[in-house]
This record gives sequence, C-alpha cells and structure tokens, in this order.
Amino acid sequence: MANKVIGDNRTRSSVSIFIVVGLCCFFYLLGAWQRSGFGKGDSIAMKITKSGADCAVLSNLNFETHHGGVVKTDDSASKVKVFEPCHLKYTDYTPCQDQRHAMTFPRENMIYRERHCISKKLHCLIPAPKGYVTPFPWPKSRDYVPYANAPYKSLTVEKAIQNWIQYEGNVFRFPGGGTQFPEGADTYIDQLASVIPIKSGMVRTTLDTGCGVASLGAYLWSRNVIAMSFAPRDSHEAQVQFALERGVPAVIGVLGTIKLPYPSRAFDMAHCSRCLIPWGANGGIYMMEVDRVLRPGGYWVLSGPPINWKNNYKGWQRPKEELQEEQQKIEEIAKLLCWEKKKEIGEIAIWQKSKNADACRSRQADSRASFCKAGEADDVWYKKMEVCITPYPDINNQDEVAGGQLKPYPQRLYAVPPGIASGSVPGVSEETYLKDNTEWKKHVNAYKKINRLLDTGRYRNIMDMNAGLGGFAAAIESSKLWVMNVVPTIADKNTLGVIYERGLIGIYHDWCEAFSTYPRTYDLIHANGVFSLYKDKCDFEDIFLEMDRILRPEGAVILRDDIDVLVKVKNIVSGMRWDTKMVDHEDGPLVPEKILIAVKQYWVVGGFNSTSSW
Repeated sequence: MANKVIGDNRTRSSVSIFIVVGLCCFFYLLGAWQRSGFGKGDSIAMKITKSGADCAVLSNLNFETHHGGVVKTDDSASKVKVFEPCHLKYTDYTPCQDQRHAMTFPRENMIYRERHCISKKLHCLIPAPKGYVTPFPWPKSRDYVPYANAPYKSLTVEKAIQNWIQYEGNVFRFPGGGTQFPEGADTYIDQLASVIPIKSGMVRTTLDTGCGVASLGAYLWSRNVIAMSFAPRDSHEAQVQFALERGVPAVIGVLGTIKLPYPSRAFDMAHCSRCLIPWGANGGIYMMEVDRVLRPGGYWVLSGPPINWKNNYKGWQRPKEELQEEQQKIEEIAKLLCWEKKKEIGEIAIWQKSKNADACRSRQADSRASFCKAGEADDVWYKKMEVCITPYPDINNQDEVAGGQLKPYPQRLYAVPPGIASGSVPGVSEETYLKDNTEWKKHVNAYKKINRLLDTGRYRNIMDMNAGLGGFAAAIESSKLWVMNVVPTIADKNTLGVIYERGLIGIYHDWCEAFSTYPRTYDLIHANGVFSLYKDKCDFEDIFLEMDRILRPEGAVILRDDIDVLVKVKNIVSGMRWDTKMVDHEDGPLVPEKILIAVKQYWVVGGFNSTSSW
C-alpha cells in the first residue's frame, strides 16, 4: 500500500514538473513574441493603447507592479540623496563659460572666451532668481521678457540708440532693432531677401555669428527660417540669455581657435552684423571655418565695417586706409574660397559659395590654397581650426551640387537626406531612416497623450539630448516650438549632418560636461537612451544636475531608456525636487523600454514653493 502511495506521489510530481516546465516555456515564448513588437494582442497593452487619452492617469501604469519581482536593488541604492540649493551667487552659473575662470586664460584670438570647464563640479541645485516667472508664450516672448528672469539693464544703456532692448516697468521690450538694422529686423531681412531666395524655402538653416540678443533669428522665424545664433558671455551680459528667454535658438560661443560645434555643409546662410570678428586676420581662418559649415550654394552676409568704407569711414571714426585694407583682405579670401560676390546694398555685402569644386578650378592653381585633410571636416569637438579649405564632396557632373541637392523646406523635413541616400552614414539605409520616422511619430503621439501641453505652445525651447536622425524633432515639429538636437560626441553614429539636411538645427556635445547655455533656458528636455549611452562614462548625478540647471521651473523631462537604467536614475531624481511618473512603453508593459516623465518644481532663491502637479 505504501509503495502505491509513493508511486502516485512520484507520478503527481512528474506531472507537476512537466506542467511547470511547459508553462515556463509558454510564457517565455509569449514574452519573446511581445518584445518582438508583434504581441499587440496582449490585453493589457490593448487596454493602454485604446484608452490612450487617459494614459497620464491610468492606475495600472505602475512600475512596481510590473517589475517588483524582477529588478534587484540593494539597501544603498534605496537611500535617496537629497540635493540642496546652491548659493544664490550661482543663479546664472555657466560652468564652462565662468567669467572669473575665463580671465585665467590668454586673451589673444578670444581663447579666454572659449569653453573652459571648471573641474570641480557643483553638487547642488541652481536656484532661480526671486520673482522668476514662466516666460511669455510665443510670439509675445519675441518682444517681451520678464525683468525678474534676467535682471540686467546694462544693454538698455549701452545699446540705447540702437533699438536693441528697452526697460519698461517689470519687463524688457525688444523692438526688433539692431546695430545694423535700427529700422527693424523685418526691413533688414527684406533687403537680404532681394538677393537671397528666402521665400523659396531653399534657405532654411542660418548661422548668426555674434548674434547680440538674436533679433535676426527672432524675425527670420516668421519666414520659416531657423537660425542657430551664438555670442560669447562677455561684457554684454546676458545677450544669449535674453535670446533664449525670447524663445530664439542660441548658445554661448565664439569664433576663437576651436572649430565650431557644427558639421560641415550645415547652413544655407551665415550672417555677421557688426559681430566684431576680424575676418581678414590670421590668414582668413575665420572665413574658412564659415566655409566649412556653409552648404555648397549657400550665402554669407557681412553687414557693417568695413563694407562700403568709402562712404562710412567718418561715421565709424576709423582711418579709411585701415578699413580699405580690411575689406581688401576679405575680398581676397572670399575669392580664394570661391565665393561669388552677389551684391552690396549700403553696408551689406552678400557672397554665394560655389555649388561644387568644378565651378572653381582656378582656386586649385592658387599657391595660397591649402586644403584640409579629407575626412576631418566633421571632427570638431575641441579641435583646433586650421588655415585650410575644406574640400567639396565628389560629384558626377559639373551641374551637381556637392553633397547632394536639398529639397525646399518643409519638404526636406521627411525627404530622404542626401547623406543617407549616398550611404555616408554607415549602418543607416533609406529603409532604416523611414522606419525611424514611423517609430518617432508613434512615440510622440504617446507623449502627447501623457502630457497634453505638448501641442499648446507651453514648451517653446526643447532639447533632445540624443537626437539620432532627428526623428523626435521632426515628429513634434510646429511653429510654436523648436528643438536643439544634440548629437553626443560618443554616439555610435555621427548623424548631425543628416539632421541639418532635414532643415533642423543641432550641435555636438559631450554630456560629461556642462552645455553652453545659461540656467533655465529650456522648457522641455527629451533624453532617449542617454543614460545607457553614458553608462560607465561619467557620473549620472552630474548629468542630472546639468539637466536641472538648464531646465526652467515647471519645465518637463521625458526619459526613454531600458528599465534597468531607469530604476537606477529614478533613485537620483527622487532627491531633485522633480515630480515623476513611470510610464509603460506604448506597446505594453512587457516591452523592457520604459518612459520616465518628470516636472521640475517651482522654487526660487530664499524659498521653496511647489506649484507643479499632474
């Protein structure tokens, strides 16, 4: 009898083991099916998809519920480190363009105004100034900035007669003027448009060197032209800060000794309006750097001294011989670069770059023409400029535009970029590009269901910390916003050239360092795979503190990354005065990629007041 019972038990055990093994295999296959992207029939995933309008408040989007038994954490990881506010003296702290630190570097060739990051990093939260308020929505922000947000009046005195900026009560007003366009930027742009085909859509991306408060970029926006403006942090305190408060793309930067952080052939137009850059100096190195980033067939505009010096030298209070020599050097370098002078209008001169090397064979015979090494045109991060000309890409016939002909904007936003069509980006085919666009349209639709303010104009200045092919920026594109597409210097693929070919703007950057901007200059930060990319490269705390520095109070953050990474970073964020919510991937809870949404709380110097809520 006992033997029979033992036999029955063994049979039951064998059956139980068989059932458990079978179920394990079944769920393993089901999970693999789900992760492959084909498992859209899962009931939970379908529920989330169908009720997407309520995605922001779904109670079943609970991180702990789905993954409490999978992710392992130790006791040390569960301890939250609380980050305290920095001293009020750091309200406008720019770690890589600190004024006092800059003065320890040589002044020749503007070296002291270049990026020099302070090695000792702050481990505290940069406070907003007392009275800080959310900037006005665009387009009102173009003309008005709250005084409390950037309380600096020096420009209202220095540029009083040039119509840059005026102080009126508790706001600054920007009339749209400039040193070279006292009648307003619109009138000035009309002058440019009489020569440059701005209305055609063929001029989409512009580089404004020494931009001041970026009024040119502010008024080009209504012409469907987006400008990347830059100026140093110098005696004209807060000019780039004012630009970003106005909702105009800008970074702290200077033409000194280091290459500009942009790819070759990026801009349809480059512009300088009394930007104080000595264009004819140092063998023409500054004009050669503009040539590197200027697209074949693109335009260069120089406004102000020494143009038309014969009629203006008395007003400029400079010797005419000096101005004559200066303009002669510029003309010679432009000829060496194979730029054709199209027209002079008063104090404005406009050149056009040749569309290919065949259009300028005479340049190759010039003994002064030294060409840069092939393949180094996009190697720019902390790399010294050289007195050399960037070679054109090869062409098949003399009528071809070197690097490929772009479509007018907005068609170029989704057209296959020439860089991809030609195979210039290894591992990225036309099929890959089109699939990436589809994926980002789906992702952005999901974001809009989670955060209903994305379409309202609430977020004007947006940053994508790891932009890839620019799919996020393209999917969210609107006249109410712009995106700074950052391609990390350690990214597997250099895609910034493709981003510019789409009619978008961006910059190279290493997130182990501070970004070249003032605090509180972005309304929304998107970070796709950033922390997976920077794993073991630098401290995640430093990256988050930098994100907090550049994010405005009540600004939003969207983190998309692998679940294991988000578990780690969520612990850091918990000590940063951010309200957070973990959300499943739009394809369902079994997809290992998750989304962490955050809103920075409102608080200012001397107080802590939280007004953000879901």
